[in-house]
Amino acid sequence: MAVESELSTGVLLFLPYRALESRVFAALAGAGFDDFTPAQARVLQRVGPAGTRLTELAEQAQITKQTAGFLVDQLEKSGYVRREPDPTDRRARLVCLADKALAAKEVADAVVAEVEREWEEHLGKRRMRQLREALTLLREITDPWAAGQGKAPSGQADGGNA
Repeated sequence: MAVESELSTGVLLFLPYRALESRVFAALAGAGFDDFTPAQARVLQRVGPAGTRLTELAEQAQITKQTAGFLVDQLEKSGYVRREPDPTDRRARLVCLADKALAAKEVADAVVAEVEREWEEHLGKRRMRQLREALTLLREITDPWAAGQGKAPSGQADGGNA
C-alpha cells in the first residue's frame, strides 16, 4: 500500500490563497470587472496609494520591465490606471490607480473580508490570530517590501493585497 506523501508547506500556503483569489475574481466578474487578467491583477494590486514606478511594479511582480510595461499599457487602456509625473523626479512617471481600479478594489476587499471571516469561523479566533502572527513573522524573511526591510517602493508600505 502506497503511503500518501505529506503536502509541502508551500502548497499548504498556496491552496487557500488560490481559493481566495478564485472567489475574488468571480466576484469581480459578477460586478462587471471582467476585463483584466490574473497577470494584470498581480501588477495592479502592487500599485501604491500614491502611485508606483513601473520598475518597482516589475520588481515586485517578479517580471521584466517590458512585461510590466505591456500589462500597465493594457490596464491603462481599460481605465484601471493612469500614468502621472513623479513629483520627486521629473524624468520618472508613476502608475496610479484610476477610479475604476478603486471601485474594483472595494469589491475585492469585501470578498477578502468575507473569506477571512469564514476561515476564522473554521479555525477559531485563537488559531486565526496565530496563523496571521506566524505569516507576519514569515513575511519578515520573505518579503523585501515589508516594513523595515530594504527600500519600500514609493507610496507603498507593503507588498499589496490579495
